[in-house]
Amino acid sequence: MKRIINIITTIVIAAITYYLTLPAINLNNIGFYFYLAFIILVYAILDSTAQYNKNAIFKNGKLISYEMPKTLSFAITGIFAGFIIIMIVNFICSPIFNAKSYQTRITVNENGNFSEDIEEVNFNQLPLLDKASSRVLGDRVMGQMSELVSQYRVSDLYTQINYNNSILRVTPLEYADSIKWLTNRKSGIVGYITVDSVSGESNLVRLDKGMKYSSSALFNERLERKLRFDYPTTNFGDISFEIDNEGNPYYIITTLKYTAVGLKAKVSGVIIFDPITGESEKYNNDEIPNWVDIAYSASLVIEQVDDWGTYKNGYLNSIFGQKNVVNTTDGYNYLAMHDDIYLYTGITSVVSDESNLGFILTNMRTGETTYYNVPGAEEYSAMNSAEGQVQDMGYKSTFPLLINLNGKPTYLVSLKDSSGLVKMYGFVDVKDYQKVVVTDSSKGIIVAKDNYLESTKKEIQDDELVVEDIKVEKINTAIINGYTNYYITSKNKNYKLSISLSDRLPFVNVGDTLKIGYYDTEDDIVEVVRIY
Repeated sequence: MKRIINIITTIVIAAITYYLTLPAINLNNIGFYFYLAFIILVYAILDSTAQYNKNAIFKNGKLISYEMPKTLSFAITGIFAGFIIIMIVNFICSPIFNAKSYQTRITVNENGNFSEDIEEVNFNQLPLLDKASSRVLGDRVMGQMSELVSQYRVSDLYTQINYNNSILRVTPLEYADSIKWLTNRKSGIVGYITVDSVSGESNLVRLDKGMKYSSSALFNERLERKLRFDYPTTNFGDISFEIDNEGNPYYIITTLKYTAVGLKAKVSGVIIFDPITGESEKYNNDEIPNWVDIAYSASLVIEQVDDWGTYKNGYLNSIFGQKNVVNTTDGYNYLAMHDDIYLYTGITSVVSDESNLGFILTNMRTGETTYYNVPGAEEYSAMNSAEGQVQDMGYKSTFPLLINLNGKPTYLVSLKDSSGLVKMYGFVDVKDYQKVVVTDSSKGIIVAKDNYLESTKKEIQDDELVVEDIKVEKINTAIINGYTNYYITSKNKNYKLSISLSDRLPFVNVGDTLKIGYYDTEDDIVEVVRIY
């Protein structure tokens, strides 16, 4: 009878523990083994307690000796042996013996061409605000909603997405606490916040039907618990929040496959979860809808790229000789291209911390990764150089964006004050981080770009430019951000010339001939960088 009670008690404790910890019932998941070991130990302790009087010897009311019951002894021995086996298996499957498989866990195209693959920067689609700045703006929007601020808080997810050609960070609201969940659970979470990463415009989007499932909800309405009950054997990765092309909210949950127990994680697909209805669907890698932007987590991409760079010449070389061993730099940022979000980070030698050998771009939906051989300054050197220009103000730099500016790789940073607001923009030459120009953000990014080009135009080498004589067939002017720009048409080709290029421009007439220099791009309007 006591054994039956012990079994029932163990089952109850196992159910409660599973409900609270939510391990994947998966042999490749280390959490499953800890859960299993705990349950075995619970039963063994209960059974041993029932046999305590049989195994204990007392004299004058004092415990003289105690023999550990066989059940508990077997349990401890079995658990210990099980984890030893896991350690042995993981050791055999580690990079020490499988460096090549770790090096190729991500496929990297090493033939990237910067000037061909990376389009000339479009400042209307450039995410100038990082997550920290977006958080400040999002919290400010929430603070203005007096009827909501006491009931909800803003989640810290702030996922970077490409939404109908707009670059946004989106994040859901969460219940402020357990009591607020209890009082609001019938109506659900009322909406989510969007922050335009280009303009900084932030809005609260209210939903017709509230989101029932959330990480801040309790019991069966907690997002993680609902997912685990629906997919008990699936290994979950990171959770992000996105909206589809119609603005409907979804949680995107990365699913993972492991080698051995918890080693060499690989993305197997995603689960798209509707927080309003609780419905979800699982997709393999090649089935992920195009509107999804984040299927791969940044941390996993960095880990995989580091393995690619570390084990090129085997495990021993990664420790001793370190020939051709490279790693990612300590930081990353996002770029928006081709209706997708790309992770950018630099690649540097492990024996050097002052310069980059190049950089990688990873499509965060497909995982496709390309390496670009663009040697230059390491990102933190560029950040320090920009901060040095405004050291009296104490502004701090964001991690750089690498952009194609007139065919040349250039770092763009935002300089923020202590409250997290962007105060200045800085352009830094990738090849020479001492060449830096900062401009007040209130003047706009275009003025900042023009200031940088003006300061560096004298350093442009003629062999980098297309030089030709054009005959002015048509000429117009426009004032943009306080600067006069001249637009000239010649032989069905359009050219843009800034007044900063030459004082002669106001006196140019139709029929005149100009000798100009510009970078060869595929833009509809060619930006002239020199007048001879």
